[in-house]
Amino acid sequence: MKYEVTVTNVGEIAFDLLADNGCLIIFDKCPLTELEEIAIMHTTGEIKGEIQVGDKVTFGKHQYVITAIGDEALKTLHDMGHCTFCFNGKSTVELPGQIELKGENEPEIEVGDKIIIA
Repeated sequence: MKYEVTVTNVGEIAFDLLADNGCLIIFDKCPLTELEEIAIMHTTGEIKGEIQVGDKVTFGKHQYVITAIGDEALKTLHDMGHCTFCFNGKSTVELPGQIELKGENEPEIEVGDKIIIA
């Protein structure tokens, strides 16, 4: 296991961003309270291994494969527990803080669920 956290809050409009753009934003320490309404908040985690393309990411009961990682995504994941997961399966990212994922199902996330990268 390279990273594991537990969801502590699901922002009121977090899934609107998923519906509109295919993305979910996560944070453990949110710099602005206003961002919490669009984000999935979680416990503080520690990166315990090199996260790379091909690794698996689990959101609750659904699993996805990493297809691309932005230049800043792992730094912000380390510093603030923050990144934007995009569920488009692309081999490139549009923004440096994104991690692209490929999978069969739409993510379903509730308070208490785990987010795991392995």
